[in-house]
Amino acid sequence: MEFVATELPGVLLIEPDVFPDPRGSFQEVWRRERYADAGILAQFDQDNLSRSHRGVLRGLHFQEPGGQGKLVLVLSGAVFDVVVDVRRGSPHFGRWLGTVLSAENHLQLWVPPGYAHGFCVLSDDADFLYKCVGAYRPEDEHTIRFDDPDIAVDWPVSDPILSDKDRAAPRLCDAPVLPAFQR
Repeated sequence: MEFVATELPGVLLIEPDVFPDPRGSFQEVWRRERYADAGILAQFDQDNLSRSHRGVLRGLHFQEPGGQGKLVLVLSGAVFDVVVDVRRGSPHFGRWLGTVLSAENHLQLWVPPGYAHGFCVLSDDADFLYKCVGAYRPEDEHTIRFDDPDIAVDWPVSDPILSDKDRAAPRLCDAPVLPAFQR
């Protein structure tokens, strides 16, 4: 298993060991001590599974207060996964990272609290698993526009399918609440 630091502090790309054989394959999805050794000291409170169709874009979402850390992975299909630093005062504020997560590449992404998260579906369908630190609280959920020109995510979809909430989301500069950067 390899934990790869990204250009966004605390965000890790995880390459699990996959053991294929004629029957299929096996991999560990989570083992507390291995992730703790890599700095992910998560006590997961909630697992979420979403199924989405090609062209669906979910995000960019975050919780404040009560920020959630998320370990995300794709069980079937493929997505373009995006993380944005929304911590006010961070030297990386507004910077984004995008990567393809798929059932074929087995990659996982650790998204710490203080980052907005979203994804768009590249395959016909995708099953997306979120292991969350902290329970979802609707009153703490906030959304940033997926197409905010100040962030300028290079989404690989031109006409995404959005929820009403995501379509009406404010730009990052107009967000009513943002987490604070802590050194």
